[in-house]
Amino acid sequence: MAEHPPFEGTEFQVKVWYAMKEIPRGEIRTYTEIAVQIRHPNSARAVANACGQNPCPPIVPCHRVIRSDGSLGGYSGVGGVETKRRLLSEEGVSITPSHSKGLNPLCIV
Repeated sequence: MAEHPPFEGTEFQVKVWYAMKEIPRGEIRTYTEIAVQIRHPNSARAVANACGQNPCPPIVPCHRVIRSDGSLGGYSGVGGVETKRRLLSEEGVSITPSHSKGLNPLCIV
């Protein structure tokens, strides 16, 4: 796995970024699942905002985090949501066309 510089962000953001690093290639999690994992179960929106502030996409794989309704959400990396879709596809994750409705460019749930 590629390395990244030391994280600089709030304590909450850093927890989210480390949780995203644990998601294996070819798997996805929801913003809610990450919130539960970091022991902030009611903070899915804050997780999505932290995802949008990810300093190292795709090294810290925020492309593997989607909305609870199954849609992609957004992607703050170069190329936006289309890059997120491509990265997931390259990892073997199938995203159906219905997942593309209501995308938000800032990873907000």
